[in-house]
Amino acid sequence: MHVASITVFDGPAPPYDALREHIESRLHLVPRFRQRLAEIPLDQGRPVWVDDPHFNLRYHLRHAGLPPPGSEEQLKNLAGRLFAQRLDRTKPLWEMWLVDGLHDDGFVLVSKSHHALVDGISAVDITTVLFDSEPDAPPMPPPRRRWAPRPLPTPAQLLSDALVERATRPAEFVRTARAVVRTPRQVLRGTRDGLQAMGALAFAGLSPAPPTPLNVKIGPHRRYTWVDADLAELQRVKDTLGGTVNDAVLAVVAGALGHFLRHRGVDTDGLVLKALVPVSVRAESEQGALGNEVAPMWALLPVGIEDPLRQHAAIRDATADVEDARQAIGARTLTELAGFASPTIMSQAARLQQRQRFFNLVVTNVPGPQQPLYLLGRRLRALYPVVPLAGRQALGVAVMSYNGRLGFGLLGDYDALADLDTLAEFLRTSIDALAAGASVPRRAVRGRRSTREQRPAAGRTR
Repeated sequence: MHVASITVFDGPAPPYDALREHIESRLHLVPRFRQRLAEIPLDQGRPVWVDDPHFNLRYHLRHAGLPPPGSEEQLKNLAGRLFAQRLDRTKPLWEMWLVDGLHDDGFVLVSKSHHALVDGISAVDITTVLFDSEPDAPPMPPPRRRWAPRPLPTPAQLLSDALVERATRPAEFVRTARAVVRTPRQVLRGTRDGLQAMGALAFAGLSPAPPTPLNVKIGPHRRYTWVDADLAELQRVKDTLGGTVNDAVLAVVAGALGHFLRHRGVDTDGLVLKALVPVSVRAESEQGALGNEVAPMWALLPVGIEDPLRQHAAIRDATADVEDARQAIGARTLTELAGFASPTIMSQAARLQQRQRFFNLVVTNVPGPQQPLYLLGRRLRALYPVVPLAGRQALGVAVMSYNGRLGFGLLGDYDALADLDTLAEFLRTSIDALAAGASVPRRAVRGRRSTREQRPAAGRTR
């Protein structure tokens, strides 16, 4: 359950100690990175964050080198092995590797953080901690006081705090219940609309997803690859065909999956996959805060449509209602209510979601900075994100924009997706096909129906 990224830089790699000192000079801006989890005795509450008295930056920052020739394939193989390793729950939940030896004299940072520490949207804000907007940026002002870990709470204190929290739960429930009612009224002007929002989200998530070769039992090992795209190309798709850039991203993913499944011998006629699309439910005032505050949305991918224009039109129309305020409010409501479930119930719910086939894969698209960034004077060339796999989901697709480019990161189960590179080639073909089709006037897209008529249902269409 860790999110991760590969960032590729121009120029020679900085010395390990220089990078370590650079990170250490900015850790005070992200105090959670010096904290670890503390379990509540007797499982009487949720784990809490505490300062790690044994924090050692040398443990979290590692140094690795690629053997000659330092190819992209070697880097991808290394990334697959690193992303397969679990984070140590007894330490702060992040790791970073400085990787040198690239064939073009560049270097790489491979970073990994547990999903509970930071979500994808916040990770964009955190990059400002390590990266600068100019190559000769002035040094970061030192913190007002040197960091010293707070004393660890004793097991008795942890248990006492958990019991006190449980005793105060009724008051918190009343406050949040009022907010649950008030928020839909403000946005949708009616409590009834708020309940409909919850229903829309629940219905979208609980309808079954069709079986595919992507939904099999997965193992502990991973493969990783990436694909580059021009953000301006997909923006032209949006301008020509309507919808959003995210619709264009979902369309090229659907096109690639259709080609891939047919290559595997799957009959895709009428097949519609379900993608879980995590979205941030942070308020504007919460941007930059650490912690996971995302909620699930669902997108339908008609992989059986082979014409890229018709495929894009179907996704654009289907997601128009999915992305409206009703599901957004429903997602926020579920996020607030999740805090009231006991750890046992929440863990059981997580297991249930992984065992059931409610979605075929995760596709996440995070907007990144659109200006060059620098690390110790070295220019950030490319960025490729990683989304974790769930049970019986052998593929995760993460997309992030940076400085006019889109990086598609594909994480696959090592055994179930031995042909992950083939899927990457189909993704490149799908991007080119949709970009070429965007030059066709919209009136040339045949078979347009109303939004309600054209919206596909997950599974096989008739």
